Amino acid sequence: MTKALFLDLDGTLLDDQKNITAGNRRAIEDMLAAGHKCIITTGRPLFSALIQAHRLGLDAPGCYVIAYNGGQIYDFAAGRKVFESLVPLPLAEKLFAEAERRGLHIQAYDDDAVVVEPRCDDETVRRYTSLNLSHFRVVDRIGNLGCDPGKVLLADYDSRLGTEPYRQWAIAQPEFAGLDIFFSCFEYLEIVNKGISKGAALRQLAEVLGIPIENTVSAGDAPNDTPMIRAAGVGCAMKNADEDVKAAADYVTERDNNHDGIEEVIRKFIL
Repeated sequence: MTKALFLDLDGTLLDDQKNITAGNRRAIEDMLAAGHKCIITTGRPLFSALIQAHRLGLDAPGCYVIAYNGGQIYDFAAGRKVFESLVPLPLAEKLFAEAERRGLHIQAYDDDAVVVEPRCDDETVRRYTSLNLSHFRVVDRIGNLGCDPGKVLLADYDSRLGTEPYRQWAIAQPEFAGLDIFFSCFEYLEIVNKGISKGAALRQLAEVLGIPIENTVSAGDAPNDTPMIRAAGVGCAMKNADEDVKAAADYVTERDNNHDGIEEVIRKFIL
């Protein structure tokens, strides 16, 4: 019976240097050779996730990418997106205006790059794009983006003193009732369409592939991984995961992301 493995990238499949360990690579190769499916499932933008997939060799038939925490799904065999749900640009404009009023870093995304306004052409976006194998461009105003963004993100690498009050403000606005506004990790406040999550994308893709939920396995380490950990037939939290993520999991790995933790998951639940 074909199984599907849904993998977060940072802190899960990748070690702290953003590389895939030798043991993880061998196990994934064995899994694909046996006819199972491998799905990168990340909060990263699609263009960044595709670069990482090519770099890891996870760009063959049987491989997929779920990006933007479920906002887009890409099928390597088809060579195209098979699903997307984008944040309406007028709402992004209002989110940007409030972030500017509060002096917070905020960014959006098009198909090719992280997008910021001139005031956010700063060290935060440079740090973000360096960590995520991506790049950015500057537009005069986000309203000139010309398309609906994949998501909106506020970033603060030092504290939540600004982003947490912003989150509380945003969720209290009736005009944003169609959005989900959440911290994917300590640093990032993410905004996507309501109902978009890694868990929803797992269920959707499993149905498309004809794979029963009981034959799905997921692995992650951060709060935005919790929905797919709960949705999968077997939800795994990494040894290095947040404690709340571990509490939601069916299994916690004995090895962390630096020591072949995904190989452990594959050998135990896939092969």
